[in-house]
Amino acid sequence: MRPDPKARADYVEAFRQIVARIAAPLEQVPQFELPIRMYVAGGAALHFYTGERVSRDVDAVFSRRIALPDDLDVAYRDADGAARLLYFDRQYSDTLSLMHEDAHADSVPLSLDGIDAGVLDVRLLAPLDLAVSKISRFSERDRSDIASLARHRLIGSAGLRQRAQQALAGYVGSIDRVRGSIELACRIVEDGEVRRGN
Repeated sequence: MRPDPKARADYVEAFRQIVARIAAPLEQVPQFELPIRMYVAGGAALHFYTGERVSRDVDAVFSRRIALPDDLDVAYRDADGAARLLYFDRQYSDTLSLMHEDAHADSVPLSLDGIDAGVLDVRLLAPLDLAVSKISRFSERDRSDIASLARHRLIGSAGLRQRAQQALAGYVGSIDRVRGSIELACRIVEDGEVRRGN
């Protein structure tokens, strides 16, 4: 897929530059070990789907352990001329999120100019898995992101409930709290469906 038409060109270019810097040294990797897959979550994935909420960091994990280059932050100017910084979050780990076991397999390839998917295959979590990944923390921003995915008709309440409950089977820790968050997340989506008359 290509980024949503409403995605900010300056943000997309900054993201593309970070990806290009990650991809460059991978061109030296033996062909039989390629491609390396990069699974993008968080606000970056949301922006590519909806054009909403520009994130300051890139949350992603890879299909292999890789040594990342040092210069993974890009300064850019947004449409209003304000200085911005986009950086790769080296602390991000999807093991801390509610995540369906098939989330990586079901991810969506993202096409970026100048990036060879045969070397670095950039993929977004599918909208449903992106929503599920936001349930365990379930901050105000996470709730807003789930509502955004629903508003753009990328997720539905029944599918979200099913996928989240399936993901919960592989989750350990404060499960009662997460169960409650699943219900609240589904209610957010249901409210939107009712308003739209779905």
